[in-house]
Amino acid sequence: MDDYRTLREAAWAANQELNRRSVILYTFGNVSAADRDRGVFAIKPSGVPYDDLRPADMVVVDFEGQVVEGRMRPSSDTPTHAVLYREFPGIGGVGHTHSTYAVAWAQAGRPIPILGTTHADLLPDAVPCTAVMTEAEAAGDYEAATGALIVACFPERSWERVPMVLVARHGPFAWGRTAEEAVQHCVMLEELARTAWLTVALDPGIGSLEPWLLRKHFERKHGPDAYYGQEQGGHGA
Repeated sequence: MDDYRTLREAAWAANQELNRRSVILYTFGNVSAADRDRGVFAIKPSGVPYDDLRPADMVVVDFEGQVVEGRMRPSSDTPTHAVLYREFPGIGGVGHTHSTYAVAWAQAGRPIPILGTTHADLLPDAVPCTAVMTEAEAAGDYEAATGALIVACFPERSWERVPMVLVARHGPFAWGRTAEEAVQHCVMLEELARTAWLTVALDPGIGSLEPWLLRKHFERKHGPDAYYGQEQGGHGA
């Protein structure tokens, strides 16, 4: 198992961070970490409590979802992760949670609109919500079908600029260049969902953020002339 030690440790650390950030409940949630050069990713084993989880417990699978190494059964969401790794070639980590506010928007089948600059600092668009899965899709490979629904949200929308999605009636998925970044996006997705819900509760008729303000906040962090942070990157405002 030493061949994949670093990868398993990265996946374990990301899962523990997801737990520390309080965006999961019991065993509901998972993160995977990919090694694209070797065509594999490490993911949390199915149903194992986070307090009991150890790096050696991480299961290594290939991008088709076949187990390469590990003594336990991988997360039931493994086929969804595999679809995203195949279809979004720049990502190195995928996270899935059942965080309360993001799940609420997903259950309502509603994208999370851009209502303020916190959202615009992270994304240039609403957080999309997939179509509702059909009975026929659910009767087949349910988890792979979930991945296909996610990919269908990005025919023109950039999966790099919008690294998160809501699966209708289900919950949120997010990804990043690393497993650590995928966790950050899971946490931020929950915050965007929470603040949007509170805003709509205060003003049900509120419109989207003004386009010029959206562009300013997104481009100052992510545009070609971005000036946010230090030369090596930064955090916060």
